Amino acid sequence: MICISCGLASATPPDPTAVVVRPEDTPKPYVQVKHPAWSRNAVIYEVNVRQYTQEGTFKAFQQHLPRLKELGVDILWLMPIHPIGELNRKGVLGSYYAVKDYTGVNPEFGTLDDFKALVEAAHKLGMKVILDWVANHSAWDNPLTKSHPEWYTKTLDGKFQPTPWNDWDDVVDFDFDQPAMRRYMTEAMKYWVRETGIDGYRCDVSGFIPVDFWEQVRVELDAIKPVFMLAEWESRDLHHKAFDMTYAWTFWEKLKEAAHQKKAGPIVGYLGTDANSFPRDGYRMTFTDNHDKNSWEGTPQSNFGPALEPAIVLTGVVNGMLLVYSGQEAGLDRSLKFFERDPIEWKAHPHAALFRKLIALKHENHALWNGAAGGEMIRIVNDKPDQVVSFSRAKDGDEVIPVVNFSDQEVTVKLEAKHHAGKYVEHFSGKARELEGTEAFTLAPWGYQVLVRSRNDSNQSP
Repeated sequence: MICISCGLASATPPDPTAVVVRPEDTPKPYVQVKHPAWSRNAVIYEVNVRQYTQEGTFKAFQQHLPRLKELGVDILWLMPIHPIGELNRKGVLGSYYAVKDYTGVNPEFGTLDDFKALVEAAHKLGMKVILDWVANHSAWDNPLTKSHPEWYTKTLDGKFQPTPWNDWDDVVDFDFDQPAMRRYMTEAMKYWVRETGIDGYRCDVSGFIPVDFWEQVRVELDAIKPVFMLAEWESRDLHHKAFDMTYAWTFWEKLKEAAHQKKAGPIVGYLGTDANSFPRDGYRMTFTDNHDKNSWEGTPQSNFGPALEPAIVLTGVVNGMLLVYSGQEAGLDRSLKFFERDPIEWKAHPHAALFRKLIALKHENHALWNGAAGGEMIRIVNDKPDQVVSFSRAKDGDEVIPVVNFSDQEVTVKLEAKHHAGKYVEHFSGKARELEGTEAFTLAPWGYQVLVRSRNDSNQSP
């Protein structure tokens, strides 16, 4: 039949009994990045070198490596280590993110040889090292502003400018439409991998830079050695061919919202979105603190209050890679200054044991591994959804079931756990628990239980 008004053959409705599948109908994995094998069950630790020790140097920080290894840290992310600009500097010492020399070392921290020794020592302990890289902008007095002014964006008056729409007055904005500028930045990143043996980068404001630049950088870095790339961003496109991991900013916000509301709803909403929209083999970085949150938005104690412990537990068991920020394991309870020296006070604190216990579970139990190496989050329905978050993750015969009370009231909650029948051990108390069907849990205010069973348990139910 011909449609008289449009001149086209009229369409017939598709017959579901006569569907012919074409090759293009086959699902294709979105993430094409090949993650380093060592990242599949890794956790990451952010190192604020300036504030880490009284000396504020690489050598002083290196003394902490055995302790961090014992904590369970796999990846050390060092905030920028490059010389800091003096022109338009903020504060006394300036921001790490105002880079004056992309191939130099900040003398405040030590020498290039000191840094190489740190990387070598970390590698001997089985830890990896990634550097914070600031590709979007440089310091005003970076020599590139003199030798290659065309590599920067300009105001309508033809003058240098900070990144538009931001108050970053101590930096000037690069122009990624300039091929030569892209090549310089790529070669500078390759230099550090070749010269010092680092294992990748955390890339500042990654979303402000064209994705095709990052994709090409990834190809060239991987040709030197398999690298790990963390984007300071939260969009899916960066996972396609460029980055292993992006930030879970929204999860942090929903944890904080839930803590203030004393309700689990914001967390459940986030987990539902993550499970249904995030690429299966992408990594999210989950956290209760990092340098941005600590410097500009307060401390974990001020952000989460009595909900801090269940928030930390959730960052360790949801889909994602746990981040620990400098000093969290010592109960850091103040905002560190950003432009001056403000050394961390190191002391014994219960959070060290909490992180150690979470990280050990992450290392051992395949259900909590990163990306497609780990288990999907499957919601377990409960009768107190406004207060309690409950779900399962299972992989390779391992299973983890977190049950977390995100309210300030004691609660007895019933879980519909018939699909998760078997023998478990509560990870923090060591108590055995068998699930058979509808199960009741009594949780203290802000209380939690994490049930675990392992492929190696001889007494678990099939």
